Amino acid sequence: MFGGKGGSKPHNNIECLIGAGTTVEGNIIFAGGLRVDGRVRGDVIASEGKPGTLVLSEQAQIEGEIHVSHVVINGTVVGPVHASEYVELQPKANVTGDVHYKTLEIQLGAVVQGRLVYESGDKSENVVKLKPAAAE
Repeated sequence: MFGGKGGSKPHNNIECLIGAGTTVEGNIIFAGGLRVDGRVRGDVIASEGKPGTLVLSEQAQIEGEIHVSHVVINGTVVGPVHASEYVELQPKANVTGDVHYKTLEIQLGAVVQGRLVYESGDKSENVVKLKPAAAE
């Protein structure tokens, strides 16, 4: 899951776990790695300026927005997903909402009911403007 395939995946350590059978009502702000096996009703947000990796197991459910640098989804999300770096949708993933990503991996069986929105992130001001060819 956190192998050496392209894209940067900064956290292979999970510092926090929301276990199966646990329901959290309210927003969660975290840094590092968070694994959800239970249910969250609220937004899940990585601390500003710090990378955050969110892993949702097959049983996990999140009803709210997700704002992280890296996310691996194998459960259910109702709400938009904003990943500044990497999104992996595993076979049991079911996302109802738009998915904003820089790098995307979708496995066979994953479902997205919404838009896939590519966020390039490198909107450079150093663009060379080309002149149109002169008509003869």
